[in-house]
Amino acid sequence: MRAVVFLGEGKLDLREVPDPVPAPDEVVIRVKASGMCGSDLHHLHGPRRTGAELVIEGHEPCGVVELVGDAVRPSEATVGDRVMVHHYDGCRTCRYCRSGWTQYCPNARTVYGGLNGDGGHADFMKVPAHTLIRLPDELSFKTGAAISCGTGTAFGAIKRVGLSADETVAVFGQGPVGLSVTLLAKAFGARVIAVDVEPSRLEMAKKFGADHVIDAREQDSVVAVRELTRDGGADKSIECSANATVRRQAVQALRQWGTACMVGVFGTIELDSEELIQLQKTVVGSLTFSKNLQEECALFVAERGLDVESLFTDEFRLDEAERAYELFGRREIGKGVFVFD
Repeated sequence: MRAVVFLGEGKLDLREVPDPVPAPDEVVIRVKASGMCGSDLHHLHGPRRTGAELVIEGHEPCGVVELVGDAVRPSEATVGDRVMVHHYDGCRTCRYCRSGWTQYCPNARTVYGGLNGDGGHADFMKVPAHTLIRLPDELSFKTGAAISCGTGTAFGAIKRVGLSADETVAVFGQGPVGLSVTLLAKAFGARVIAVDVEPSRLEMAKKFGADHVIDAREQDSVVAVRELTRDGGADKSIECSANATVRRQAVQALRQWGTACMVGVFGTIELDSEELIQLQKTVVGSLTFSKNLQEECALFVAERGLDVESLFTDEFRLDEAERAYELFGRREIGKGVFVFD
């Protein structure tokens, strides 16, 4: 089969590798869609990789079960099932694995698609059966791919802050995760203020239901949010840019007793103690989602008919991977997805 491997230092390779064969507790899925994620660029442009470090990329896979191991129960998977993948494995016995938060396993953590397990930028992908999440019939494979990382991460952040329909949420950063927050938060019934510095992203935020958009190049985003909220700030804010300045603004834009969620990975967080102590604000972090939350997100999207698929601005075939990541790295496209026959 064909598979995309990142070599580091900005280089990738499309190579032929043997088709995977499932162990007794594993399945092989025929990949139908595999999303591109901003975190891919950290792997692509990281240090040079060799040997066992070379794994197949793609941690937003979605497809159809092709092969099933001998020990896999029909309740877990059968050939032909439409599935997403919760792209983590662990020891399967610790409290994190048992609760569905496998990414926190301290004993034997595997992250499929870029870290230490083969991912979905390939014709086929082999995973343990327990990682599968059924894809509702109403949802496309591309929608399932989005939910498998970016949109699922947005859903997890909304749950983390306990967003209510009577609240205002300011969403800082309107990349794929931020746009997903905007779309989902609006479906939750909340009033949404979207903040970014790129007009094209702000236009997308409007299409995704934002009640107000703020161009942070043209105006002070903190002042603007406060002017839009009579009580002097948003009830909740969700920060999706990983920019230290924006993280600070996401806290400053809150009302007293408000809650900010930090989603963008890497970088630093520097806050004035007055924001947390005198104004009694809460700052939380949110990392992806559990298996249960991924399933809950898929059902939420299906039941409300949300157009998650429109997050993807560009489609590619696997043999276009080099060009796709060049465009993605230069921000000449939004969110890309590899599609398969």
